[in-house]
Amino acid sequence: MNTPPSGASNDHAPHLYEHQAPIEPARPVRAVGSAAAHTTTRLADEFFYLAHDDQTGRPRLFESATAHGLAAALLAELYREGRVTFEGRHVRVINTVPPKDWLQHLVLDRLVAEPRHTATRTWLAFLATTACEQVITRMWQVGLLRPEQVGRLWRQRTVYVPTDVNTAAWSWARLSFQLRNYQPLNAFDQTLAGLALHTQLDPILLDGTPLAVRSFLRHQIDQVPAPLRDLLADLGAVVGGAVLSHRTS
Repeated sequence: MNTPPSGASNDHAPHLYEHQAPIEPARPVRAVGSAAAHTTTRLADEFFYLAHDDQTGRPRLFESATAHGLAAALLAELYREGRVTFEGRHVRVINTVPPKDWLQHLVLDRLVAEPRHTATRTWLAFLATTACEQVITRMWQVGLLRPEQVGRLWRQRTVYVPTDVNTAAWSWARLSFQLRNYQPLNAFDQTLAGLALHTQLDPILLDGTPLAVRSFLRHQIDQVPAPLRDLLADLGAVVGGAVLSHRTS
């Protein structure tokens, strides 16, 4: 298989389809060249790296946590682009000018098309149904990931392996080093660390560190703007509920 799969089913949130959803833009031709030339600065891409092994592409989190983390990262990208904000437990569009990035554009279009649905948790659930496939597609387009078949012949599945291990490991190494050495994070990494914490990825990221490092992590995340703290709180609640369901099922 040479291309990522199409978007997953959206049966989890049928109430959001009272209006026809925008059609995903046609997939452009995959970029030619090394992944190093396309170093990512997008939150969802970097969270994808954090949530997967940098050599094998195997997940570090269970599927629901990864999907909701990517959904929150896409919303955070729109916040960083000045298109949305978060107030309490609701997301509000503040600028409808389409972003240059096709996936950000698609998410914004969906928010605009459903003005009656503003609950952040509703949007996290809705976007989580397709976030993984769409982020994989975006990363594949610029040469950051490649598909690989794993497993026995009769039980094969596709994983998406980083094309450059150094690029894939950089997010993890950067956060881990700075936190373990009590170095302040910039605004981007504070948000990325918040995504890691609220998807319960932090025990792996900070494995073997004293409690003081975990306190420092929380202190850094507390520095993000109030709207992003609201988004992260909703993400933590959704993932926490999913973890409990996962453990008791």
